[in-house]
Amino acid sequence: MAPPCGSGRRWMRAVKLILFLFFLIPMSSVGIRNTDTIFDKKKKLEVQRQLKRLNKPALKTIKSPDGDIIDCVDIKKQPAFDHPLLKNHTIQMRPGSYPEGFLFKESNNISSNSKPKITQNWHLNGRCPEGTIPIRRTKEEDLLRASSVANYGRQKYNSIPNDANNAIHEYATLIEEGDTYYGMNAEMNVWNPHVQEQNEFSLAQFWLAAADNNGVNRDTIEGGVMVYYEMNRDYRTRLFTFWTNNGYQSGCYNLQCPGFVQTDNRLAFGAALEPYSDYGGDQSSVNFFVFKDNVHGNWWLQLGDDYLMGYWPSSLFSILSYSATSVTWGGEVTNEQRGGQHTTTQMGSGHFAEEGPHRASFFQNLKVIDHEQILRGPRDNRRIVTHPDCYNLLKRDDFFYYGGPGRSSVCP
Repeated sequence: MAPPCGSGRRWMRAVKLILFLFFLIPMSSVGIRNTDTIFDKKKKLEVQRQLKRLNKPALKTIKSPDGDIIDCVDIKKQPAFDHPLLKNHTIQMRPGSYPEGFLFKESNNISSNSKPKITQNWHLNGRCPEGTIPIRRTKEEDLLRASSVANYGRQKYNSIPNDANNAIHEYATLIEEGDTYYGMNAEMNVWNPHVQEQNEFSLAQFWLAAADNNGVNRDTIEGGVMVYYEMNRDYRTRLFTFWTNNGYQSGCYNLQCPGFVQTDNRLAFGAALEPYSDYGGDQSSVNFFVFKDNVHGNWWLQLGDDYLMGYWPSSLFSILSYSATSVTWGGEVTNEQRGGQHTTTQMGSGHFAEEGPHRASFFQNLKVIDHEQILRGPRDNRRIVTHPDCYNLLKRDDFFYYGGPGRSSVCP
């Protein structure tokens, strides 16, 4: 029996609604999938463009036992020359002038008499030939995991040590100021501190900085050793440099943006350093010496007695193009306060300064080149220690001990 007329119309409307929903839901899912696919393709293209910019053609490639890939890149085709100010730059293989006594023999006033020589793991599988420089390759997975592909390798936070109560950054540092500075020296201990969170880091470094009269605009040259999972995808201690010419609005680590001109073919920025210091035993350290070439004006970096690494061209900077207004040495950690508690991320050896030789981390052979171009020890200095119950610093003549464990019974 046929349904009544009104029921038939209702029945037809129900059928149309079912058919509409049947076709609508799959089409919506397809639309979402298409949108996701378009997004993935855009990110993939962005990643490939960034990889092409970061990874220059290699004349030789070395696979490191720790998983790094080191590309030996033609020294004349390194990333520095992508900078618009360096398009016609002529590489300077040696400084036009040297400070008096620029080669420093590492002292043993703190560290063990049997001091291991710092090396990098990739050396086990080869070396870069003359005329090239070693560059740690950025991998596709590094960029895919990054919070921002375009900002990969760039400074996440402003990290000039200051006395303000900073919720993220904590410091145990010594700052020298009150003069005009043309360089600095520091030998820093190499440890492998525990880092709690993947987006936290632990650094031992120097800051060579110049600020305007208001202290708002700031140029810096920085370098040292770091454990930083978010950047390096592991917890190894790695060699790093950093620079900025506009108060951390831009600038970046190592050779991940154009600027620093590398001249040495033996060490790679961003690669891990070995061996680490041994608590109560042998101590590993590396000496950082930065000085201004008075002929060409560039800021040179030398590591130890042997490695003249390269330079930051003075044209990169405005305030720092002439001289620096402060020099800072010490440790820095980030504290994300997970669960409302202080981080367990360690600074230095993870032990307080009072533990002294072979146990606490140290900076020694502290020097500055002052306005008279004289290399001298720190004189007009003060400590910046933000949370002394968590990390502290004890100064002696031209060295200091520093560090700490982070969260503990005295650092809740």
